[in-house]
Amino acid sequence: MSPGEAWPEPETISTDVAVVGSGGAGLMCVLHALSARPDLNVTIVSEGAVGRSGCTRMVQGGYNAVLNPDDSVDLHFRDTLQGGKFLNDQRLAWTLVNDAPRVINELETRVGCFFDRDEDGRIHQKAFAGQAFDRTVHRGDLTGIEIMGRLRDQMFRLEPVELEDVRALDLVHDRVGRLAGLTAIDMRSGRPLVLRARVIVVATGGSATMYRVAAPAREKTGDGVAMCWRAGLAVRDMEMLQFHPTGLLAGDARMTGAVLEEGLRGAGAKLFNADGERYMARYDAERMERSTRDVVARAGYSEIVAGRGTPDGGVLIDISHLGAEEVERRFPGMVQRTRQIGQDLARAPVRVSPTAHFHMGGVLIDADCRTALDGLLVAGEDAGGTHGANRLGGNGVAESTVFGARAGDTAAAIAPHRPLLEPEPAEVRASLERAYAPLGRDAGPWPFPLTTRLKELMWQCVGVVRDAEGLAEASKELDVLAEDVDRIAVPGPPEVNFGWQEAMDLANQVTVARTIAHAAAWRTETRGAHARSDYPDSDSRLRYVVQRRGAADGPVSAIETEVRDVEFSYRAPDGDST
Repeated sequence: MSPGEAWPEPETISTDVAVVGSGGAGLMCVLHALSARPDLNVTIVSEGAVGRSGCTRMVQGGYNAVLNPDDSVDLHFRDTLQGGKFLNDQRLAWTLVNDAPRVINELETRVGCFFDRDEDGRIHQKAFAGQAFDRTVHRGDLTGIEIMGRLRDQMFRLEPVELEDVRALDLVHDRVGRLAGLTAIDMRSGRPLVLRARVIVVATGGSATMYRVAAPAREKTGDGVAMCWRAGLAVRDMEMLQFHPTGLLAGDARMTGAVLEEGLRGAGAKLFNADGERYMARYDAERMERSTRDVVARAGYSEIVAGRGTPDGGVLIDISHLGAEEVERRFPGMVQRTRQIGQDLARAPVRVSPTAHFHMGGVLIDADCRTALDGLLVAGEDAGGTHGANRLGGNGVAESTVFGARAGDTAAAIAPHRPLLEPEPAEVRASLERAYAPLGRDAGPWPFPLTTRLKELMWQCVGVVRDAEGLAEASKELDVLAEDVDRIAVPGPPEVNFGWQEAMDLANQVTVARTIAHAAAWRTETRGAHARSDYPDSDSRLRYVVQRRGAADGPVSAIETEVRDVEFSYRAPDGDST
């Protein structure tokens, strides 16, 4: 596309429900919407292959649900709040633990998932860190593949419209400000699309790929949260970015950052520093390796920066004492993964490092996934509040399916009562101008070096442990990056243009990164996944940070911040129910 050349005339598609994202939350939403109202027209907008991309498919560990009579929903709720350092939106946390048993039953009996079972035929539940009871349902160590494969099968039966390799850009309104649809680009043809929709569900996943060492699929670049942010939606807990304590170290290989899941530590894996010391005794002598992710990740990071790490900047996880045959039987996927990089989980310690994994922050929603914008629902990792300051392992895929199901139910209930509106042409034009601008410039920065700058900046300054100096530097540099992103030039046509895709990814990543750095600077305490070396203690007053987009000065918009007290709707930190 030459400078000044306009993009093609956008194709307009009309649908009742547009679901942006095709992971666990997105496909559960489609399943529930079409099961409740088979007459609905439901369209999936997916950057990758429907059901075969994204993060739910990567889940190894499992799904937390209360199934054992000796366990209880109240106990799961307590564990979730304690793990989240009581920063959770308790309405959402209660919805998660209360719905999870029903949804896991639905996944087995309706969707067709097969989970591991005990000898007596009951679903097997394994130990995960931070929980008082073994409640993690799984299929070996490939639980996500099982869930997504079966949900994909349901899509063949339900036949929603599937727009694959299509990137959603912006939510658009009608002339009086009502939600009317979204803009998008078919990344294979490079052609723009406008989707008119009665209801839109945003379920794109998180944004942890903005860090140098990261676990998620590459397409998880904060697109959903960035879309909602530009549309004026409020977000919360953006400083709470979880680092999983055991991400693989594999040099420059793409496998670096891939998670060795919680079940290893639940099964008795031990963590050692390079001196052979089992270091968790220094950080949580009672729970040791079965402490929560925030504590274990911070412990590993502390060992590394203290000079007790491996030469490549890691620590060691060892489960070989169980015996090679047992490890291979229980964790075949992880054993294979380590062997692919020249290590062997079944027979020797494996080098690991904290890895950016999951974003607890996101858009404000209610228990039915509604937002402040009528007709817009948000589910899964794009939503904030469920996990508070730290997510328990096994609560992530539970959240995606529980709230995906709820979003589908809500969409089916409200879609027949919302009109199909006409997007305001000027808003559509502004969205497409911004998206196509890199293709029309003669000169400007190339996106890939800017992405490297972002990843290194976030890892060094807004990483596992933070301080005021680093956060101030991050905010300053992120504003500069935002201006550089606004000048990106990409050669070539729009068809299958990876440089152009990188530019759009980067724009969303920088948008989300700015909110993370600003919220982290405000929170002058250590709580959960947010650790401050200059404020190592936790405050007695529990408050959460809400942010909205303010006035824009060129490519850099102001960030309006509001601080709210946590509501103890069900349980106070002292343990008393309210």
